[in-house]
Amino acid sequence: MIAQSPLILEKLEIIKRISVTDSPVLIQGESGAGKSFFARIIHLQSPGKDKPFIRLYCSELQDVFKEAEGTVYIDEIAGLSLAWQKKLLSVIQESKTRIIAATSMDIEKKIASGDFISDLYYRLNVFPLYIPPLRQRTQDISDLAIFFLNKYMKKTRKTFDGFSKEAMVTMLEYSWPGNIRELKNCVERSCINGQKQLIMKEDLSIGNGNQYFYTDGDSSLKYVIDAFKIKYIRKILIENNWNQTETAKKLDIQRTYLSRLIKELDIINTNKE
Repeated sequence: MIAQSPLILEKLEIIKRISVTDSPVLIQGESGAGKSFFARIIHLQSPGKDKPFIRLYCSELQDVFKEAEGTVYIDEIAGLSLAWQKKLLSVIQESKTRIIAATSMDIEKKIASGDFISDLYYRLNVFPLYIPPLRQRTQDISDLAIFFLNKYMKKTRKTFDGFSKEAMVTMLEYSWPGNIRELKNCVERSCINGQKQLIMKEDLSIGNGNQYFYTDGDSSLKYVIDAFKIKYIRKILIENNWNQTETAKKLDIQRTYLSRLIKELDIINTNKE
């Protein structure tokens, strides 16, 4: 598990407590954020880890619970039809199988609109687990990028010494609407494109110069302002070689206030080796 961000380390601590039980778990998070990966971690740390881990999409349910043992992982549970929701509810009431369900949809909104059965939600939601998107855990981007680089160097039979500073800054500043899946694809593409000793910014083929407004549907004023602050403060820090005194002068704010903003907004110093 590659993680340095406090958000993910907190989730791993929660998973330790979840894993020792056989209670249902409902994992929520954006597409590509790693929901199935966390489901596997729960299974592998559970008392039933020696039994099968069965991954299902909602369209594949059929009568699997009659013979299933171990852990059944149902992807995109919120996309299940009402008829199948009723069938699933009746099955899991009798089943001794550990169930982990996941969705990237707003399941509570679907309950309010009558598209999801509340009884099924409450039965599955014994242990809710939200997986944060990649843009909220920038501490993990560089480690994940290097992990994928090592993987795809073998696949493409090419060798690189790493990423250029500009390439790494670009990845740290990008909002990653496709989350880890998009980062993985980006690194694979970079390995194919790369012709130099380092992966260069132009090899990434990401970013359009307009990444102030992240694409997660959160249109609250605070969220948008914070997104702008993060990108703009990082830009001025980079221009001043991460010297906080010079950056504060450029921004016309007190250095102590800048330091507080850096901490509160979790702005990463990309000059650190």
